[in-house]
Amino acid sequence: MPNSLLQFLQVRLLQKLPFVVYKTPDEDRVRGISQKDTALYHSLDFSENGFVFAPFDPSSSTILLKPDNVMDAAYKPETIPSNADIEVPRSQKGNARETHIDLIKKGIGEIEAGALKKVVLSRTLQVECKKSPLELFQKLLGQYPNAFCYLWYHPKVGMWLGASPELLLSVRNRQLYTSSLAGTQVFTGEEDPVWGKKELEEQDMVTQYIKKALENMVTNLRISDTKSVKAGNLWHLGTGISGHIKESDLSPIIKALHPTPAVCGLPRERSQEFILKNENYDREFYTGFLGELNMKEQVDRTSNPRNQENKAYKLVRNSTQLFVNLRCMKLDGDIATLYVGGGITQASDPEKEWQETIEKSRTMLRVVY
Repeated sequence: MPNSLLQFLQVRLLQKLPFVVYKTPDEDRVRGISQKDTALYHSLDFSENGFVFAPFDPSSSTILLKPDNVMDAAYKPETIPSNADIEVPRSQKGNARETHIDLIKKGIGEIEAGALKKVVLSRTLQVECKKSPLELFQKLLGQYPNAFCYLWYHPKVGMWLGASPELLLSVRNRQLYTSSLAGTQVFTGEEDPVWGKKELEEQDMVTQYIKKALENMVTNLRISDTKSVKAGNLWHLGTGISGHIKESDLSPIIKALHPTPAVCGLPRERSQEFILKNENYDREFYTGFLGELNMKEQVDRTSNPRNQENKAYKLVRNSTQLFVNLRCMKLDGDIATLYVGGGITQASDPEKEWQETIEKSRTMLRVVY
């Protein structure tokens, strides 16, 4: 990691100032943002600029880190091989298994009764972590170069880090791009995974929900073909969705998308109510979203290398990139709390869903160990 960025992080940690460092999937750069004070700010209507960190529950406030100090450095992480055969801690077994399987059965019961079409159910796993936050972040960058990797800290909230494969939305000059991501298979070296009915139906539910949610706020709405997307040691089904936002106000767009069926369920309100009542723990920022909000971005007016006159003038535009907070952990001293879950439909098998959470937990366990 560049010395300038290391120094940036070390100073903020020593002074206990709020900060975030992150790398987007499409750039070989790491950016750092920090506040000059420890005040806890919130986004009121997503018209502000800075870095936002939002919880799963949309009725709770979205935290805003003000960009008082910004650090940007070129950085292409060295690929770090991951341990595919990492040992699953015993704390994932025993009562945790029975508790989660009972929760899944309860969710399937609600679906069979007609109250829900799909619900996303999750659990936590706590493990001892001896690595420093900086070590964890660097390992995260090396193991998951195609994910949105971040390390976020606020002395009044805590420390989180993760490697999310899922974009909530990207907006540049009213041009919106989002995606629906659902279904999970373990990567086994096969280039083209075969998807079952359960995964295909789950993926289509998410895509159709997003399409309907955006159709009155976006023109020229386009839906791409669904493809297999590799994220770490897992495969997912992904569909791209794009269009032009009618109004510049991001608030109704974000409210329409968050939480998506990929992290909550359908119908959204009923699924959310079921989750808050039955999961028996607070997700906090897991399955929330985070990222740049209305940050200034400079781009060349022309991509033609011969047109040096126009290239001297750069276009400044607002850029918003928000990612769903998946594959993440919360750090508290030497304890790391990991979060894992999966989408439950009528076709779900409770034992297979439990096994899926074990496979998903390996993403962060490979960083911890």
